[in-house]
Amino acid sequence: MTMALGKYSRADGRKPSSCCSTVSVVVFVAFCLVGVWMLMSSVVPVQNQDLPSQETINKVKRQVLADTNSKQFEDTSGDLPEDATNDDGGAGDSRNSEIQNVEEHETSNTSEENQEEFALKEQSEVETESQNDSEKSAGENSEDGQKKESENDWDEDKNGNSNSEAGETNENEQSESEKRSDKSESDTEQDEKKLEREENDDEKKLEREENDDESKQRNKAISLTEEKLEQNQDSEQNDGENTNDSQEKSEASIDNFSAGAQSELLKETNTQNDAWSTQATESQNEKELLQTSISKSLNGHTWKICNVTAGPDYIPCLDNWQAIKKLPSRSHYQHRERHCPDEGPTCLVSLPEGYKSPVKWPASRDKIWYNNVPNTKLAVVKGHQNWVKVSGEYLIFPGGGTQFKNGALHYIDFIQKSLPNIAWGKRSRVILDVGCGVASFGGFLFERDVLAMSFAPKDEHEAQVQFALERGIPAISAVMGTKRLPFPSAVFDVVHCARCRVPWHLEGGKLLLELDRLLRPGGYFVWSATPVYQKLPEDVGIWKAMTELTKSMCWDLVVIRKDKLNDVAAAFYRKPTSNDCYNNRRKQEPPLCSDSDDPDAAWNVPLEPCIHKVPEDASKRGSNWPAQWPSRLEKPPYWLKSQRGVYGKAAPEDFTADYKHWKNVVSESYLNGLGINWSSVRNIMDMRAVYGGFAAALKDLKVWIMNVVPIDNPDTLPIIFERGLTGMYHDWCESFSTYPRTYDLLHADHLFADLKKRCNLVAVMAEVDRILRPEGKLIVRDNAETINELESIVKSLKWDVQLIFSKDKEGLLCVQKTFWRPAESETLASAIA
Repeated sequence: MTMALGKYSRADGRKPSSCCSTVSVVVFVAFCLVGVWMLMSSVVPVQNQDLPSQETINKVKRQVLADTNSKQFEDTSGDLPEDATNDDGGAGDSRNSEIQNVEEHETSNTSEENQEEFALKEQSEVETESQNDSEKSAGENSEDGQKKESENDWDEDKNGNSNSEAGETNENEQSESEKRSDKSESDTEQDEKKLEREENDDEKKLEREENDDESKQRNKAISLTEEKLEQNQDSEQNDGENTNDSQEKSEASIDNFSAGAQSELLKETNTQNDAWSTQATESQNEKELLQTSISKSLNGHTWKICNVTAGPDYIPCLDNWQAIKKLPSRSHYQHRERHCPDEGPTCLVSLPEGYKSPVKWPASRDKIWYNNVPNTKLAVVKGHQNWVKVSGEYLIFPGGGTQFKNGALHYIDFIQKSLPNIAWGKRSRVILDVGCGVASFGGFLFERDVLAMSFAPKDEHEAQVQFALERGIPAISAVMGTKRLPFPSAVFDVVHCARCRVPWHLEGGKLLLELDRLLRPGGYFVWSATPVYQKLPEDVGIWKAMTELTKSMCWDLVVIRKDKLNDVAAAFYRKPTSNDCYNNRRKQEPPLCSDSDDPDAAWNVPLEPCIHKVPEDASKRGSNWPAQWPSRLEKPPYWLKSQRGVYGKAAPEDFTADYKHWKNVVSESYLNGLGINWSSVRNIMDMRAVYGGFAAALKDLKVWIMNVVPIDNPDTLPIIFERGLTGMYHDWCESFSTYPRTYDLLHADHLFADLKKRCNLVAVMAEVDRILRPEGKLIVRDNAETINELESIVKSLKWDVQLIFSKDKEGLLCVQKTFWRPAESETLASAIA
């Protein structure tokens, strides 16, 4: 039997009966000490079969703990009550201790012996774990012990070991008491026990009544909490008796989510960067990374509308007029490049007047709401080219373009017929569309199983990229100016330019050499522009310059074909697959890049007029063409060998495990357990993509995913492209190069915990709010502390918390953005033209 050894005092602090003499008291105390010594020499641990298991404890929901005045964030797979928030501090054993106390009170009808033993076991564990926690827990458990001791008389029947007087006896009293007779000790003990039993009978009756009342109140509170959470857990079936059919459907979905999430929540999340280079280290000339800093607290921050010249189209890093005005030159489109403010904005971008939920795909490819895109100058400028027209409340996209007035599909098929080896949707899966306009080319390539990344600058045509994104077509706002595009080398199967107005032939072909860096060896450059088929003096001069440049770059002009229906033509160039031509050139112009020039470095790296060698080693990336789509999605790349992967395993095994993990999460949790209407989801961003497993798991849905690899993460973006997916590099301490209200769903797996070390978390969430559409969803998987912080921020943004879940200090948060905008505004000096 485990002994408390005076650790717990009696509940009432009562002195011995007045009828007992002082000598009797001393004798009694001495006898108790002797008994304690005898029992301690032969104590046997007791195994309590009725104690709650950790699995049972984990079922305790977030609720106010009346007895301990603390709050616990536990395994909850439903909406949280508004008043049930997390306590960020004191995680671990002290919280488990509090949960165990709640379990004990809720099972007050179990044996009294188990209650006492549970309290003693709890105290012992906390003392072993932490001295600080021990002091805190000892105080709490002492109070519980005082209440429980008056209910339990098993210890009285044995030795009365919990008598508080034992700790007050001095050595002289002990010596004197040992000389007393056994008869006197026995008589005194019997008198004492008889009196205490009579008093304890009354106390036990009273305390049981109080416990019954407390239990009823607690059960009522738990019932109310569970109804709000809409859960249907087996251990609390009585709370769901009055739920209606819709609640039962929701509960079933959340149960389904939990089954997958609980088994997959923590898998493959701890990355190891040492085996991989990162974009930050690869980019030799980029700005220094922001110094690690503690994220600013939301306390005291009031959300306001950004008062800026761009209004509802504000892009912080592209609308920094303070920096643009200081540029010494704009000849290379420097004013269209990224110039981020020193501190990320913490205000919110306004909504256009009359904004509505976007038209669903695929209808959105043909029409969008007029009011959702504030700048409609493009409809006037390009209306005659069959790009876009105004029709009532809608902007209509007939599917044409400058080079394909009779429709994009005809033009796509024309390319295929002109060069069958392109093989849309098989050999050619990921392409880059330069100067995309409204991206009808990329939009209709989806019907050929091709994923096009389109880009164009924020230029005089106003919102052409915004039109593309509103239509549900992949695009970013970017320009070929003085810096490399944010993609790794040799990743695009095809690069396309339909009258993209880029001066490829100028300055030693610097811009065309950037396309060479991005194009996969053996890939094609499709150039559909007036110099290919017109004989105007300017066009003739450009064609001649391009011919000389492409020959010096060792590009092979495969074929020129004319599209008679559209009265245009296209030239097809092929990048070499060996270095023979480079080495045998009579004139080394453009020169080969130095060996120290990393072709994959792309973040804030200036353009250089040089050619990167083609990898010829069969084990190197780019030496062989990827498997055909869709096989390339699931197979580890041939060049991914035995080096250690991001999660610590061998890279191919890491890749396969990651894909399996995300397939399970998506199928078991995301598709059915988060309450997402996937028919309303088109544009998705994975804010920390790693291998692209999340995007790969969504292959069968009518969605596209922007896979972002943060610049300080392992550089896995080439793997993502090798799988037939697309993405880009980015630093989340800065704004993303897209228009507001771009994405239907944002997914962040263990991103924010790292970001808050070096970024202002409020500014990051302001950026999340900027690029997420109203009614769009944010799914976050991170540590519980970070989930708590994000929950507070999204609630301050008036977003709806739809699900929150925690297990083993890891958590998941699913929230929905609303149409709410604050009334006050804040002027940003950097964004005023």
